[in-house]
Amino acid sequence: MSSRPPLRPLDDALAELLARVQPLADAEDVATFDADGRVLAEDLVAELQVPPQDNSAMDGYAVRLAEIADEGVAFPVSQRIPAGQAAQPLQPGTIARIFTGAPVPGGADAIVMQEDTEVLADGHVRILRVPGAGQWIRRSGEDVTRGSTILRRGERLGPAACGLAAGIGRDRLRVARRPRVALFSTGDELVMPGTVPPAQMAPGAIYNSNRFFLRQLLARCGCEVSDLGIVPDRRDATIAALRGAAAAHDLILTSGGVSVGEEDHIKPAVQELGSLDLWQVAMKPGKPFAHGRIGDAHFMGLPGNPVSSFVTFLLLVRPALLRMQGASQIAPHALALPAHFDWPRPDKRREFLRVRRDGEGGLDLFPNQSSGVLTSCAWAHGVVDVAPGHTIARGDTVRYLPFTEWLA
Repeated sequence: MSSRPPLRPLDDALAELLARVQPLADAEDVATFDADGRVLAEDLVAELQVPPQDNSAMDGYAVRLAEIADEGVAFPVSQRIPAGQAAQPLQPGTIARIFTGAPVPGGADAIVMQEDTEVLADGHVRILRVPGAGQWIRRSGEDVTRGSTILRRGERLGPAACGLAAGIGRDRLRVARRPRVALFSTGDELVMPGTVPPAQMAPGAIYNSNRFFLRQLLARCGCEVSDLGIVPDRRDATIAALRGAAAAHDLILTSGGVSVGEEDHIKPAVQELGSLDLWQVAMKPGKPFAHGRIGDAHFMGLPGNPVSSFVTFLLLVRPALLRMQGASQIAPHALALPAHFDWPRPDKRREFLRVRRDGEGGLDLFPNQSSGVLTSCAWAHGVVDVAPGHTIARGDTVRYLPFTEWLA
């Protein structure tokens, strides 16, 4: 009997997975209002300057510096310039009342904010503080210059980026199509919340928590999700579910059934219908992760234990989904923070410990790191990435991956 192949290192598994996942070929136009979280499928090039002309950063008065020798000089007001109104050239020996966002009149080279002025009884305005050159003037193009690329293809849009696109006149944007994902769970022990009260649960039954967080994680990755429910622990039912899902989806994502027990039917079913290219990764939690193909659809199988399922989604499924959408930034940004705990038990696998930032700038460890304790993920702010064979002593600097990097 042949021995099992060694577990794949996580970095190698991720690199192989991303090499097998190609960006989706098609894109779509969406309203800029609806583009939050989508991945740009085009470069955005500005056709105008932002701001389009020099404008005032303050409510105050537009002045000629050459006419202000010292504090206390007073001037008549020759014009009033609200935002959105054209300005006339500034007449010599006068100043112009100006408001935030209004165009600076020709000849003016500084703005004196109204707090540094005094309106006299005759309507003249006294300058109480001599301004510096260019003070409180926003220059044309200081935000965006005409012809510049403000956002590049592959960028994942957030609220500020959508506002920036709107600022150059784009009410619609070309974005990558949402990946179509079929989701189902396996396990005769699974029960949906709401169908059976807790007091009436059968022995060995558990509520299907994985289905809830996986749907929400998929939505945060910009996917269209077809929830296929719970598939019975039978080979024929598993094959039928996989075959049907492959016909109309880019990815089939399952939870449970990817280990080696007699009731784990996912692995042989995928091999019967297609190919299984990756199985079992040297990580903890989350070893029994699987990837393959069924027809044109990718298959990814997550472990049934909830923490394992949650962590493997973040580390392996999320990057693949972003690659499908052509995202340029896939890896999360790690932070170097001090551990306020000891971890004296090294493991042969790469570990991801659930931790929380504390008030002293360090990281506290959740006391139970079992792969079945979903409380650890709800409590945690992120995970500490521990290399194989390494221990942690209190005060050590560790590699911290915040959930905010993955869940935005």
